[in-house]
Amino acid sequence: MMEGANRAVPADEAARVRLGSRAGTQADVLVGLADDPSVTVRAALALNSAAPARANQELAHDRDEPVRILLARKLAALAPGLSAVEQARLYQETWDTLTTLVADEAAHVRAVIAEAIKELPNAPRELILRLARDADTSVCEPVIQLSPLLTTEDLIALVAMAPSAGTVGAVARRADLEPAVSDAVAATADVAAIRALLANPTAQIREATLDALVARSVDHPDWHEPLVRRPSLPPHAARMLSEIVATHLLAELATRADLEPRLAEQLRRRVAVRLTPSAPEPVAPIDTSADEALAQAHAAAMRGELAEDSLLAVARRGDARYATALLAVASGMPVSVVDRASSLRSAKGLVSLVWKAGFTMRAAVALQTLLARLAPDAVLTAGPAGSFPLAVEEMRWQLDFLARMGA
Repeated sequence: MMEGANRAVPADEAARVRLGSRAGTQADVLVGLADDPSVTVRAALALNSAAPARANQELAHDRDEPVRILLARKLAALAPGLSAVEQARLYQETWDTLTTLVADEAAHVRAVIAEAIKELPNAPRELILRLARDADTSVCEPVIQLSPLLTTEDLIALVAMAPSAGTVGAVARRADLEPAVSDAVAATADVAAIRALLANPTAQIREATLDALVARSVDHPDWHEPLVRRPSLPPHAARMLSEIVATHLLAELATRADLEPRLAEQLRRRVAVRLTPSAPEPVAPIDTSADEALAQAHAAAMRGELAEDSLLAVARRGDARYATALLAVASGMPVSVVDRASSLRSAKGLVSLVWKAGFTMRAAVALQTLLARLAPDAVLTAGPAGSFPLAVEEMRWQLDFLARMGA
């Protein structure tokens, strides 16, 4: 037999596990088991809803993370079910231990608590604030999005301090955001969070703020779709959007029921104009030879017509030969290098060539599909704010590699 806190406990581990998991075990024995050398015994105790507060406090500092996780789940699950009398009696016992666990160095332990109490209206406010300010997104996000205890001032402060990479985005996705919070999110440089704000149909956004975001969206095309689909869109914002969005979004914008009739008619006419075939792009006939296509590309460059829009028009009509020639001329690389990237089906190679040509990831995506015939899930797409997904050093290496292959 080995000594517990005040009573003898069996030396057999299985017997101690049974003691630790049993609701009727004496409190002093349970307290003694909190320091048991067996992690299995301590885990059984962590799951015991009848364990006394002293045992729970000991386990909150347990050396094994799985034990602390089990304890966090137990206490967080107990908290919502406490009656008013039980809450008065057990408030210190349950919430104080949870507060200890919220300071745990293991994010998984903190995330368990956050997930369990994210919607509790009677959780200690200080505990909610600590979770909301956590540096780990998996911990702070559920609380920020769902806790009824966070005030407008709390949310604005969270946006200002942004303790985790996901903090501002979590605020932006919270339901029923007040205009002041939306203003705070809109004033940041967090492009993804602003997109989340625009996609949040319950977020209240002031007209002036929306106008400012529409103006900034010139540099952020991925904001266009959520802007067009905002539940409420002031006329001025709608007019500005109509000047910059793609044709399919302009057509959707023109069908909004809240547009003034005259503005809606103007937008419909604009859609019709865009869809009307225009003057031929400076492109070579599809049946031209590689040499003829290259000559046409050089001629287009001499006329100042080798722009990204021209390249995209060629890609849309499926002219791989002329697209290859245009990319080669624009990047200053031989056609053989572009052909090599295409035949190798090298997404990185084509992205690097587009970068060297001075075009954007719009062209890179189109050319990966046309020239390398990559499936959608294999295509490299733009990073934040339309950035290239590869480092500059990587793209230079890709270009050098493709050039050396033909040497």
